[in-house]
Amino acid sequence: MDLTTLSAHEIATAVCEQKVSAVEVTTAHLKRLDEVNPKINAVVETCHQQAISEATTIDNRISKGEKLGPMAGVPLTIKIVTDQRDFITSFGLCRQRNNIAKEDSPLIKNFRNADAVIIGRTNSPAFATRWFTDNNLYGQTLNPADKNITPGGSSGGASAAVAVGICPVAHATDIAGSIRYPAYACGVHGLRPTMGRIPFNNPSGTDRYIGAQLMAVSGPIARNIKDLQISLQVMSKWTDKDPWQIFRGAEESNFAKKAALSVAPDNLNVCEEVVKELYNAADKLREEGWVVDEVECPPMREAAEVNAVLWMADMQHGQASLIKEEDEPNSKFVFEQMSEITGQIDFQTLMDALQRRLKLMRTWDQFFQNYAALICPVSAQLPFNQQRDVESPDTFREVYEAQLTQRALPVINIPSLSVATGFANGRPIGIQFAGPRFREDIILQAALDLEKNIPTVKIQTPTW
Repeated sequence: MDLTTLSAHEIATAVCEQKVSAVEVTTAHLKRLDEVNPKINAVVETCHQQAISEATTIDNRISKGEKLGPMAGVPLTIKIVTDQRDFITSFGLCRQRNNIAKEDSPLIKNFRNADAVIIGRTNSPAFATRWFTDNNLYGQTLNPADKNITPGGSSGGASAAVAVGICPVAHATDIAGSIRYPAYACGVHGLRPTMGRIPFNNPSGTDRYIGAQLMAVSGPIARNIKDLQISLQVMSKWTDKDPWQIFRGAEESNFAKKAALSVAPDNLNVCEEVVKELYNAADKLREEGWVVDEVECPPMREAAEVNAVLWMADMQHGQASLIKEEDEPNSKFVFEQMSEITGQIDFQTLMDALQRRLKLMRTWDQFFQNYAALICPVSAQLPFNQQRDVESPDTFREVYEAQLTQRALPVINIPSLSVATGFANGRPIGIQFAGPRFREDIILQAALDLEKNIPTVKIQTPTW
């Protein structure tokens, strides 16, 4: 049996039942990492010795009859923007190559308390600001499906690692699509939870500015929906390190299986392949008992404008000098393009954006009184060619426009989920679910129902 093909929940069950040891599982995934990672550069720091030690401890505890956590022996990776003790929290920056974390972030502690095994740290674009993954410190990450298309960003390393079988689950982060788009581009699934569901704190750095506080979240990437459910449960455990974390979200309850379908929100120009996939997904949900109405959803474009203001307020007032100092050409170009779109963010512009956000959230809350979930594009286009965003100002705006839903939904602070549904023209494709705040259970159930009638996500092997 190839242990790297197992899902996270299958691994945890097999390890706890002593059908396979945690050391065997870890060794198999580390071997896979050594075999394929040189081709795709998804994992930029490895944890071989530590991982085997942790797996050995898990096996010893099981032999003593101890009860293990829900991710017992599950190999996973952590994105390089999150503190992991004795490893570099670099954000892909040369200037932070010596920023070695002295303690784990609360998120890492949650994974360890669930008995997961961390085997490596995954790549991100510099400053985690692009839908592509490249930086001066670690280089470019390639998509296992096709090296000529983006693996997505900023969690491109995480999505590529899951797609290629290095791990069944990867930690990722999202402020404007950085979980959902990499999952889409690599043909796997990615969940952006409600902000406040999963704790964030990096002891190695300073606290975040308001844009990131309101919109940036961590979430899981995986090859099946049940693994996303388990990962969310583990990642959401309460800590006292993040004042934004909600101790308890909305109580899960019964809901009517009624979804809204918005194929082209706010007149977004969606390619025919994505349109077809959205209609197919709606039909498949109807087969599972869902009522699906095609409607126009509440404003996306205005929400995306607010996202840009909040994001650039952080960048202009907190990172502009660092971008200049790092002198990484792609992040400099993106910063210049974004600044041209938003202008210089002053106090009044920021306050107006925060006010607009509240009205948008209220409008969306009212929308979800009538619908349990929304079906919409992840991106208006199939995954882009590598580095498309930095070819010219025009191509940047092409990419930026296509990612409308990714930019909009974080502002409204609702959970969203990218579901891989197969391939079109040789490129991965999928659809997106969104739902009411703190009701990740609804969109995960919708995804489980859809998963019954779409191709199983299989491990990819680079052929170049």
